[in-house]
Amino acid sequence: MRKLVLWAAIVVLGTAAAVSAQDIASFEKRMTLKTLANGLTVLVYERPEAPTFSFFTHVDVGSDREAPGITGLAHMFEHMAFKGTDKIGTKDYAAEKVALEKVEKAYLAYDAERRRSGGSDAKKVAELEKAWKDAMADADQHVVTNAFGEMVEREGGVGLNAYTSKDETMYLYSMPSNRLEHWAYLESERFLNPVMREFYKERDVVLEERRKSYESDPIGRLLEQLVCAAFTAHPYGQPNIGWPSDLRSFSATDALEFYRRYYVPANMVIALVGDVKAAEAMPLVEAYFGRLPARPRPEPLRTLEPPQRVERTVVMRDAAQPYYMEGYHRPSWDDPSDAVYDVIGDLLSKGRTSRLYRALVRDKKIAAGASGQNGFPGAKYPHLFLFQAVSTPGHTPEELRDAIHAELERLKNEDVPEEELKAVKTRARADLMRQLGSNSGLAEQFGYAQARFGDWRELFRMVERMQKVTAADVRKIAQQTFVSENRTAAILQSTRMAGAAAGGR
Repeated sequence: MRKLVLWAAIVVLGTAAAVSAQDIASFEKRMTLKTLANGLTVLVYERPEAPTFSFFTHVDVGSDREAPGITGLAHMFEHMAFKGTDKIGTKDYAAEKVALEKVEKAYLAYDAERRRSGGSDAKKVAELEKAWKDAMADADQHVVTNAFGEMVEREGGVGLNAYTSKDETMYLYSMPSNRLEHWAYLESERFLNPVMREFYKERDVVLEERRKSYESDPIGRLLEQLVCAAFTAHPYGQPNIGWPSDLRSFSATDALEFYRRYYVPANMVIALVGDVKAAEAMPLVEAYFGRLPARPRPEPLRTLEPPQRVERTVVMRDAAQPYYMEGYHRPSWDDPSDAVYDVIGDLLSKGRTSRLYRALVRDKKIAAGASGQNGFPGAKYPHLFLFQAVSTPGHTPEELRDAIHAELERLKNEDVPEEELKAVKTRARADLMRQLGSNSGLAEQFGYAQARFGDWRELFRMVERMQKVTAADVRKIAQQTFVSENRTAAILQSTRMAGAAAGGR
């Protein structure tokens, strides 16, 4: 859960600087924040422990901004951001540009015919498909494969990565401090002049990712169905990776339109952490990232998920281990109750001392694993508090369900003992402190906090709010949230168990 990772950042920072979590002024001395003329927000945190720096680029768009027909496009563009630019990844861009235009023209003709209303002409579809693939083969002659990644690695870059969620897209890696300008050039260039080279090959890669994560994974399929049932209006109900038909249909033109609409400087935050001086870094950032053209920030999402008034249940039968999931709608991250949900999450599912583990795994031995997840499948908008458990041999999803409900009823009807509440808060900080201590981790948390809350100082304030949560707060929120009409459940019934039972009779 991202907010818990943020708590870890606070503890690590507080330890390193030998100040209390409330001493924001100590961090302000090392932090420089600036909004460029084009709207881009930049943070530089000076941490000269080693001659390296890490960055984190946050783009405030994920699959939340996708509509039917282009689901999966945010993730797809993330892939394309590694394909290079008009200067990186090409042998002759002038020739490649012409070739790519031919690819797109051929693809759009093929796609229009194969999806033609009233039925397509199979012979014509085959001819158009061949023309499209021939155009791709011609364009491939101009490509220098993996040029962007190799340039990063050649200059000492490590940890080159990116990821797309329901709410945002993030890019990150680390480099030696004396390669700061090289980083500024590379990172700004790929958002200034992206090229949709090898787009349709990469689309096939993403389609294969989907097959492995969903079609070939019973738990993935079950989770996808739960989310679809829980969100009937909001884009959270769409798979982050996209629907198969969209992954076979959207175009490079669609991707460029998505980029132009959402990859605007005012919708982006960059955080730099490490052996860099703001007085030197900011001019470089302005020189390179200032080239990104200013465009209006996208309008907020209009669609909200209406309140759930009836319990929903999804049942899937598969030759797999029985599994149970259920999700309860809860408010977004900016709701005053957010810290209470974080405490509930730790109380129920953090480690072997958590209530779900003790009840389902240790004591009743009906589950091989049981957990709760706050902030699912995203956190920017109202979302779900998710519970899930996998059974041990001979036990059913219904047993898992009843055991989870027993723990929720206990939470609703009994105050959490003060010592247990205190232990949850202490454990969350101590456990997560060990998970985060690098420049890259700090850059991510600063960048995320600035992007989501509009102020990196919220890292501290979140911890303060969590420490103020009381047993009465926990009981009140549990009573409001964990009710049947607010629940969506997903059950995986094992056909292997059913077959074994029938054979036994």
